Amino acid sequence: MNGILPLWKPRGMTSHDCVFKLRKLLRTKKVGHTGTLDPEVSGVLPICIGRATKIAEYITASGKTYEGEVTLGFSTTTEDAWGEPVVKKALDRTITRAEVEEILRSLTGDITQTPPMYSAVKVNGKRLYEYARQGIEVDRPSRTVRIDKLQLLEDWDELDSQNPAFSFEVACGKGTYVRTLAVEMGNRLGYPAHMSALTRTQSACFRKEDCFTLEDVKEFVDNGNPQGLLLPLEMGLSHLPKMAINDTLAEKVKNGARLEEPEDWPETSEVVMEYHGKVIAIYRRHPDKPGVIKPVKVLFND
Repeated sequence: MNGILPLWKPRGMTSHDCVFKLRKLLRTKKVGHTGTLDPEVSGVLPICIGRATKIAEYITASGKTYEGEVTLGFSTTTEDAWGEPVVKKALDRTITRAEVEEILRSLTGDITQTPPMYSAVKVNGKRLYEYARQGIEVDRPSRTVRIDKLQLLEDWDELDSQNPAFSFEVACGKGTYVRTLAVEMGNRLGYPAHMSALTRTQSACFRKEDCFTLEDVKEFVDNGNPQGLLLPLEMGLSHLPKMAINDTLAEKVKNGARLEEPEDWPETSEVVMEYHGKVIAIYRRHPDKPGVIKPVKVLFND
């Protein structure tokens, strides 16, 4: 089996739990996910099977879209609804929709985030959540992330102490912590806040409507059609530029040869080499030899 299984991850399972279960259902060890979703978050989790595991990093690095909810009035240790309350301050004024929309506009584009303590980011060789579980606070490196779209969902006019929550949709780049974004929305409105709900609706080109549940997977396997779950690995590279190659060049590419850079080589870091619509390899410019391209990954060499 080789391809991408667009899974709808249920709440209550880790991404690794899903991989473990799929290895058993599909009876194959070459299974990998493409970006961790917290246990209490549901949504699109593309799973790479067989040779598709070679391109998992490209799906992980692609943009994601989420639907979430911010609740104003208190923050938590984990920045979401499952942590312990930290700071409380009930809404003592009315917040207008226009005020929230202005905050969302100010958070669109390139922004700086500091990863939450309950995250998998490593500091001094140790994951932040390991420090957090021991009650140790450490300095965390800030980083720039990209917010491509941030907008309100649902119709409402005002927020107050009786209605302190609002829903939003965000399209963002790799490394974005939506929990931290929710907290920042509250900070800019003048209140402690946390992310009270989150669902991933898209990862790379894979959307909610493309997905199968674990129950669906079992049904396909029981019916003897596990291959019907898989999409071609080419879909996981659909965001990269492509170059069609001929028979002679295909043989060189399959063998991982360095090549002379074509005149029409795109101004980008990596390019997919396609032979009869099938991805053979991914190439990039040689870092030390001008005019030469070299393989990053060879996907098919038989």
